[in-house]
Amino acid sequence: MNGNLNQDTICALATANGIGALGIIRLSGNEAVEIAQKCFKGSDLRTAKSHSVHYGFVVEKDINDERLLINDNAKIDHQSSTINDELIDEVMVSVFLAPKTFTTEDVVEISFHGSPHIAKKILEVLVKNGARLAKAGEFTMRAFMNGRIDLAQAESIADLIASENEAARKVALNQLKGGISKEISLLRGELLNFTSFLELELDFGEEDVEFADRTALNNLLDKIERKLKSLIESFQYGNAVKNGVEVAIIGKPNAGKSTLLNALLKEERAIVSAIAGTTRDTIEEVLHIKGNAFRFIDTAGLRETTDEIEKIGVQKAKEKIASAKILLYLYDEFDSSAEEVISFIKEFQRKDLKIILLHNKIDLNGGYFENELDTKIKSELFPDITNTIIGISAKDVESVEVLKTELSLYIEDLKDTESNVIVSNQRHYEALKSSLLAVDAVKEAIKSKIPTELLAFELRNVLENLGEISGEFTNDEVLGNIFSKFCIGK
Repeated sequence: MNGNLNQDTICALATANGIGALGIIRLSGNEAVEIAQKCFKGSDLRTAKSHSVHYGFVVEKDINDERLLINDNAKIDHQSSTINDELIDEVMVSVFLAPKTFTTEDVVEISFHGSPHIAKKILEVLVKNGARLAKAGEFTMRAFMNGRIDLAQAESIADLIASENEAARKVALNQLKGGISKEISLLRGELLNFTSFLELELDFGEEDVEFADRTALNNLLDKIERKLKSLIESFQYGNAVKNGVEVAIIGKPNAGKSTLLNALLKEERAIVSAIAGTTRDTIEEVLHIKGNAFRFIDTAGLRETTDEIEKIGVQKAKEKIASAKILLYLYDEFDSSAEEVISFIKEFQRKDLKIILLHNKIDLNGGYFENELDTKIKSELFPDITNTIIGISAKDVESVEVLKTELSLYIEDLKDTESNVIVSNQRHYEALKSSLLAVDAVKEAIKSKIPTELLAFELRNVLENLGEISGEFTNDEVLGNIFSKFCIGK
């Protein structure tokens, strides 16, 4: 980590790029107020109270100490302005003094008219007067380095900004409030007590005494193991909420895949034609159902073909199936056999894949009823709980709503976890798995009655793995990788 990180005063655009009614530029650092004052005509920011707002102008001055004063009626006194001062914009400046700020440093926010050109000019003036442009995530990194938040909370800020649905927002907000950090802190606290007793044993090694009750330690490890498994299991739900659930729509050519996608989206997104093989490439769209994101992928019809372009489309379809969490397989009784459907499903079936078989075109025979085709399919593929058959007409609104309900139930089933804390971060997930392995190693060490110093080493390994989540044990490379993914200005 750069040792001079907190000595610089940084600045960046805190609002999105582009034209808007307003924009905000943020400064943070020991010289934030002083630098802002150098390019501000209005009241003296150096004597301002914390959490106060001031009206004035951002200017590029030739003489730093010249000021444009504002009288009691908030009217501008132009007499003190020189002809060489370049007015950049009329602004409101907010002053926040350390330590009660996001970074725990002095922070100044300049609210200006939302022109990208004005933003560029203000940043240029701030840099000219001693600030430097912030790196990606540097404001949040300072909050972490200064003890304002832990690493898990820092990552939750990025997740909150990137949240695209209600469920993702709630999960990220819970993490920002310290959800997983509190869980891990409790586990580490109890484990630290035992570790300290083991360290004490090392001091009295020659006297062959035990300060740490091994039975009690085993019971604690069992408790930690259950909690870790619960958190690990919640990742499937958390990941689905955060990144959306990938849903592949497959079937033979003309099975109704594109028609179904259009019906789900309520727009003509995919070309529908009676000509087989119309869809040559994958079409992807996101649909939010009951606050959760589903990423639908319309694929090329699965069949043997001599058309080189269609072959590529079929190969892409199979690749999407391999990464999907839900598979919608469309078939109909007019152009499908039970053997054909069963063969396709067995080819793609895997433990972590939810398969929904859609008996399509039921409008052509007066509605859905289980016939010989479905009976044969069920006898071969069921009672596997990952398989479901729904009779639909891709053109019928009610049928589509039944499918949406089935999809939303998939998310609800994933949510079945003992913990109120949901893990949605891949790094946390990997650290939890490593912690669980470390716990197993400690339990094996106790069972094997290894020397106290080796047992203490194994316990410290658990503590370090748990500490990686909150950032108590980490390194510059990991931190750099995490914060580089943040937007600049946050």
